[in-house]
Amino acid sequence: MNVIQTYRLTKYYGKVRGIENLDLEVKRGEIFGFLGPNGAGKTTTIRLLVDLIRPTRGRAEIFGLDVRTHSLEIRRRLGNLPGDVSLYENLSGEEFLALIGSLHHNRDGKRKGELTERLDIDLSRKIHTYSKGMKQKVAIIQALMNDPELLILDEPTSGLDPLVQRDLYNLLKEEKGKGKTVLLSSHILPEVERVCDRVGLLRDGLLVAVENIDDLKTKRVRKLELTLREEVPVEKLNIPGTELLHYQEQRAELVVHGHAGEFMSRLAELPLEDIVFPEATLEDTFMKFYGEETAE
Repeated sequence: MNVIQTYRLTKYYGKVRGIENLDLEVKRGEIFGFLGPNGAGKTTTIRLLVDLIRPTRGRAEIFGLDVRTHSLEIRRRLGNLPGDVSLYENLSGEEFLALIGSLHHNRDGKRKGELTERLDIDLSRKIHTYSKGMKQKVAIIQALMNDPELLILDEPTSGLDPLVQRDLYNLLKEEKGKGKTVLLSSHILPEVERVCDRVGLLRDGLLVAVENIDDLKTKRVRKLELTLREEVPVEKLNIPGTELLHYQEQRAELVVHGHAGEFMSRLAELPLEDIVFPEATLEDTFMKFYGEETAE
């Protein structure tokens, strides 16, 4: 059964397209990554799903219920982390979470305590004294503390340091292990690769592809920059799994497709002085593999 299902869901802001004809399916018990550059329509989709805004046309269902006519019932069963977190600044973290918890029937103080300890935050302080990362932790706790069936998280690692990001990834995997469903939006390709089962690729308000995460890994694009100690024939840079973009004055730039292990042995044969091999960028992946679809 699909926990989330949309039918040609469309939202325009005047003449500006938010999303158009979105047919999205999120299965029960999976972590689904909603991936796209900033401004692609991820937040618009999430706001439509939680009934904060209304569609221009089309509709959406969560738990088989229409999100407009059954909004309150759906909200009782989900945890939501918005991308633009706004908390009550004059409350302490404890007071804020108590307020949010009072809105739910299934209050679980033990779960809140576990999450607070896990994320290592002092809830006695006023929220206005918190850093961005601390506010994000409070927002994460409020989304998870009432044992929701579905988590909808918009850019959940925003403001978090790497260690806390790792803790969050582990938390999401644990929720999946309990049979929960997660919709996670992000513009960071390695982030969704780390935790998601499937991913929907959104660009300019259009869903251009839905991929299993293992398939997406083989399609990602990375740029490789080489500095050589001496000139080599250009034929030496014709390496399987790569595409030579530029070679001049002992510097070469290549595009790498798929896994790095397939060409590393060939690189070892070159007189290398330096190598720069950053993480795959979302933009490069889109441009290489979905350029035709997004240009339509």
